[in-house]
Amino acid sequence: MQPAAEFLTPEECAEVDKALLTSHDKFATRVAIYALRSLKTIAQQQETVIEALTPEHIEDWVYQDESLQAGSDREFRKFFSRLVTSSLSLLKQIAQEADTNVAGLTPTQVITWFEQVAKQRMDQTFN
Repeated sequence: MQPAAEFLTPEECAEVDKALLTSHDKFATRVAIYALRSLKTIAQQQETVIEALTPEHIEDWVYQDESLQAGSDREFRKFFSRLVTSSLSLLKQIAQEADTNVAGLTPTQVITWFEQVAKQRMDQTFN
């Protein structure tokens, strides 16, 4: 198994930092991008499409990923599994709106989606 070397690349971090988002939204964006990368790896290992992954596939991967083992306990891995699993639903929505599949999404598309949602929230607040 090839462990995830980092949560986000420096370029992805810089792109998220430049986005017009609140700290909360930037965190959610980072989680979604990391989940996207993780889901691509899991799907490849399972020889299936991302949309067919189950929570069990994701949990098994999290429990086997060596990069997530150091200093983490069972409860953290359970929490992290749920985080990636819940991101899958969001990524499916983003992919549908981008007229692609989840594997076809790019970090830039994820960031753009979060920016659009934040803008819509702001417009609703001021209207």
